[in-house]
Amino acid sequence: MQRRSFITKAAVGASAGVIAAPSIAQANPTINWRLASSFPKTLDTIFGASDTLTRRVSQLTGGKFNIRTFAAGEIVPGLQVMDAVQAGTVEMGHSASYYYFGKDATFAFDCAVPFGLTSRQHTAWYEQGGGRELMRDFFRGYGIVNFLGGNSGTQMGGWFRKEIKSVADLKGTKMRVGGFAGKVLERLGLVPQQLAGGDIYPALEKGTIDAAEWVGPYDDEKLGLYKVAPFYYAPGWWEAGASFSFYVGIKEWEKLPKAYQAALEVATYEAHVVMQAEYDAKNPAALARLLKNGVKLRTFSRDILNGCHKAAMEVMKEEAAKNAKFAKVYGPWQRFRQDQNMWASVSEATMQQYLISAGRAK
Repeated sequence: MQRRSFITKAAVGASAGVIAAPSIAQANPTINWRLASSFPKTLDTIFGASDTLTRRVSQLTGGKFNIRTFAAGEIVPGLQVMDAVQAGTVEMGHSASYYYFGKDATFAFDCAVPFGLTSRQHTAWYEQGGGRELMRDFFRGYGIVNFLGGNSGTQMGGWFRKEIKSVADLKGTKMRVGGFAGKVLERLGLVPQQLAGGDIYPALEKGTIDAAEWVGPYDDEKLGLYKVAPFYYAPGWWEAGASFSFYVGIKEWEKLPKAYQAALEVATYEAHVVMQAEYDAKNPAALARLLKNGVKLRTFSRDILNGCHKAAMEVMKEEAAKNAKFAKVYGPWQRFRQDQNMWASVSEATMQQYLISAGRAK
């Protein structure tokens, strides 16, 4: 009798839930937003994060909260997405925060800084190491709420028309490179150029630039950079784990019903995880195809890496001395990075090194 009573009550409760769900959906308003992306549609892995987000938000709200995505240039140029969100031109954006390094170097921590955190480390810092609180406080000054929006993993060091063997070879090289890396490389004589993804190939083809970095094999292959610059370098020391971000205007965020806020936050996190998984799955095959097409794979020499590391530490120390906002993030971020690298040297890095060497030995 008790079991039957329990089952009956459970069934009634479930039915009530089914009835309640549409009622809740009907109670919430229909909202339509626009999202401006910094990326072209051809780069399906990065641009695709916005598609993942919009699809899931619609599903989680019963089709009541709809976000339409616009590629770079459709509403605003790729490098002006954050400005568009800040100005209220669009309710939401998807971009790489180090694009706005010129406004304040602190933006770079939301994406990547030279010799910084890997993808997993960045997510851990953001979720568990105080990163969310630090960056949310910083973005508040720009009228924006920021969310994790994907990660590329450790990127490649870019495409060069000629071999780069030493720090001296960097001098005078005009290279498309974003954010903090440009300032570091400028100290070593390189001439940094900041260009949106869709503008890189034409500039490299015309000789406006001598080298360019983008992301990694899968995206770089799509941009066709190998057709005009045969030397492909690793690693992208300036982007050990480049994290992308979704931006929402604070005023628009505060207007949303709590259920919609929850749906949006869940969807941003799903998009974040999916992007990294896609890159990990797609990059190996893309690299193999590039090598078959005659790409000359190289690693930066120790001389170059040492020179860049020294310059990067100098630049970051100087920035912290003159920029209180940067210093506020840099101190705890640096301690977190130190702890993470110590742990990785014991665990994951050791295992990875063994597996790589064992695979080569076969």
